[in-house]
Amino acid sequence: MIEGHVPAGAIVKLLDERPDATGLALGGMPADSPGMGGDPTTWEAQPVELITSDGELVPFDF
Repeated sequence: MIEGHVPAGAIVKLLDERPDATGLALGGMPADSPGMGGDPTTWEAQPVELITSDGELVPFDF
């Protein structure tokens, strides 16, 4: 499952590595998310979290 404005790079890493997890989440609606307008060169990396198979959220670096 993918929840929120998860960057494509994080999804690619999830599919490549296939961890024992339910999916990825990026909570809220960050104002500088892709598709929300603004200058893409100023977008910052958003805190993507891995949803583990037991339901915990852990940081997911990509």
